[in-house]
Amino acid sequence: MGREVCLAVAAASDLELVALVDPAHAGERIEGRAVEADIEALHAHGAEVVVDFSVADAVRANLRVYAAQGIHAVVGTTGLADAELEAAARLFADSEANAVVAPNFAIGAVLLLRFCELAAPHMDGVEVIELHHDAKRDAPSGTARQTAAGIAGARARAGSAPFAADPTTELVLPGARGGEGPGGIRIHSIRLPGLVAHEEVIFGAPGQSLTIRHDSYDRRSFMPGVLLAVRRVPTCPGLTIGLEALLGL
Repeated sequence: MGREVCLAVAAASDLELVALVDPAHAGERIEGRAVEADIEALHAHGAEVVVDFSVADAVRANLRVYAAQGIHAVVGTTGLADAELEAAARLFADSEANAVVAPNFAIGAVLLLRFCELAAPHMDGVEVIELHHDAKRDAPSGTARQTAAGIAGARARAGSAPFAADPTTELVLPGARGGEGPGGIRIHSIRLPGLVAHEEVIFGAPGQSLTIRHDSYDRRSFMPGVLLAVRRVPTCPGLTIGLEALLGL
């Protein structure tokens, strides 16, 4: 993801790639620039916006640096808990910089979330299946958790009753029914070589079902959303969660 972001930024006529940071790849060159190991390189090179697709443990520390140094942050790392996002909101409320944190930068995935919110009040049950490459560390994905939360929230706003409780009483294999997300919605995680990022949401009602699915086959699918966030983050005060607000959704 970091390499794709570098290529996308370098190709944009209104943006300039000024620094690359990755301790695991220090010394490599991308678009004529050397990758550096120390996050302080961002400030040293005058970076105005940073795009962070590192791991959750690193982001927790990095966000404090960005806020302290006044560098706007666009974060695509998942695995941050609600309490950590609340802490990030406080950090950037007191900073000259802003932040956008999104579990998914694919425009199609953001539309999936909106479509699910539209369907939620009108169906009687739902389950979420998320599928990712086998190197992804966290499960379920941030997008899946956000999808379940959005569905539960949409039903509450519409005055619809919560979905019926899972009637399963005997689990032959532990975890066979997946994890229980917001609103009691079941989330299933699949990790396989060859996948990139995929999500399928299946709604059910008597005599019918509705399936909404999004597939990212290539990491380039995330770049329009990343560039949108890079361009907009300076004008979005504090912390913004998700691309919905940037897309007018």
